[in-house]
Amino acid sequence: MSDTENRWQGDLALIADAAKQAGLVALGFFNKSPEVWWKNEDRSPVSAADFAANETLEAILRKARPDYGWLSEETEDDSLRLRHETLFIVDPIDGTRAFLAGKDLWCVSVGIVHRGRPVAGALYAPALDELYEAAEDGPALKNGQQIAVSGRGTGDISQFAISEEYFKKLPVDVRERSERFQYIPSLAYRIAMVADGRLDMTAIRKDAHDWDMAAADLILERAGGRLADLWGRPTTYNRPDVSHDVLCAAPAARLQEYLDLFTHLRDG
Repeated sequence: MSDTENRWQGDLALIADAAKQAGLVALGFFNKSPEVWWKNEDRSPVSAADFAANETLEAILRKARPDYGWLSEETEDDSLRLRHETLFIVDPIDGTRAFLAGKDLWCVSVGIVHRGRPVAGALYAPALDELYEAAEDGPALKNGQQIAVSGRGTGDISQFAISEEYFKKLPVDVRERSERFQYIPSLAYRIAMVADGRLDMTAIRKDAHDWDMAAADLILERAGGRLADLWGRPTTYNRPDVSHDVLCAAPAARLQEYLDLFTHLRDG
């Protein structure tokens, strides 16, 4: 194993442990009506649990790697992160609405990005006791067991997690051989469901952010999938603007097939 591989594997152990610790902190608030505030012009909730989990992650990770940059949904953005080749990108609770509603589908997302691409990622869903993790050049794991994307083909029933609006715009024959999952509130967890084969594809609306996807992106890639924009380009992280256009997550072998279903979005 090269020094670089050793480095990212060591970082993976660090972030997986930090995600679990932060998840246990958040779990202490679960179903206990934590205090809630609203941000983004009162469109997005943030709770005391989000802030407590963020503090836990920051205390562990920034102490362990003081030379890494930092980008978190619950920390005010600082352009100094752009000077770092390597940084942590975290979402203390991805799926806050589900968390506040007492639903299990939320997770702690911790990624490490190097030169714009993730090299280590961990997702911990405490209410489900599920840990997804991957490092560059290593396997994608769920609770220690290797996972892989779906092997279903074009003649099989496809499992989609897309909005009803997008689903209605698919060709009739595609809709007839597809099943649409109801809304999955955590974007990171939804991408993980593609990585472990429960979903064949998810389409991600415009304006998702780095912290929603950085960790899950790598887990999907190491499981045989890809997260790309509508032109098939990989997602780049730690840019001045951390929001993204419409994206698609799918098995690599079928990505273009799915992208071709959304030409109406790509072509305006």
